[in-house]
Amino acid sequence: MAVFVRNDALDTNPPEGDQYLTVNGSDWLFTVAAVYALSFLTLYGLTHVARAGERFFHYLFLIATFTGAVSYFASGSDLGWSLVVQANNVADYGLTRQIFFTKYINWVVAFPTAIIALGVLSGVAWATIAFNVALSWAWVISYLVGAYVTTNYKWGFFAAGTFAYLLLAIGTLTEGRRAAIRVGSAPHYTLLAGAVNLLWLLYPIAYGLSDGGNRLGLTSAFVWFGVLDVLLIPGLAFAFVALSRSWDYNKLNIAFTQYGRVPTTAFPEKQPAPAAGGVAETTV
Repeated sequence: MAVFVRNDALDTNPPEGDQYLTVNGSDWLFTVAAVYALSFLTLYGLTHVARAGERFFHYLFLIATFTGAVSYFASGSDLGWSLVVQANNVADYGLTRQIFFTKYINWVVAFPTAIIALGVLSGVAWATIAFNVALSWAWVISYLVGAYVTTNYKWGFFAAGTFAYLLLAIGTLTEGRRAAIRVGSAPHYTLLAGAVNLLWLLYPIAYGLSDGGNRLGLTSAFVWFGVLDVLLIPGLAFAFVALSRSWDYNKLNIAFTQYGRVPTTAFPEKQPAPAAGGVAETTV
């Protein structure tokens, strides 16, 4: 009697090293990929029932959920990794470890998505949003470089990335909240920014125990990161979409019309026609 193998990814793409992806780990990664894919399809469906001009957050999180689905599918297929010699805990966890750079590629998209969503909700300047996005990239890239360093110099990159995270947390929790008070979105902003920063706080800990310190097995690390990633992007996406129904898009300066991103009261066809001689009439 033929036996149906549910997951043969590791037979097609065999793992290597002392700390490697297991079948259970692969199953988990495919599950997370399915959650991202389902979230993408649900958000895409919601774009068709959202009010006209109020799909900014739908489109923003569509990009992140699609990227997450592809990233986790690649990881579950045991693709997108390098075998890296470890500097710490080699007696207990082995000398070599699979480092999946697909995880970091996902974060390069995921973290800025959360930052842009929070920045738009708070009403901070676009320059502040761009600065925070750059901080998130410095954070992720520092961790990625550190994961590939084979000596204890990796902790210098960990310190640099964590410092960028701290600056990001301070900015989103202080400057962002002050701006949110001015535009009237402080209650929802405080809730969402607090949740995001609580999740972000757990990333350095998970990294330090896994790709950094080689103290967690690969499957355990992926379970930790998978839960964090699902809460950060699919979870945050649906929270934003649900809460955004009560937001004033005009105050947030994201009221999109057929003329682009302009206030909903400033439609060209409703402007007074110029009087004779080319001078517009004014109303007192």
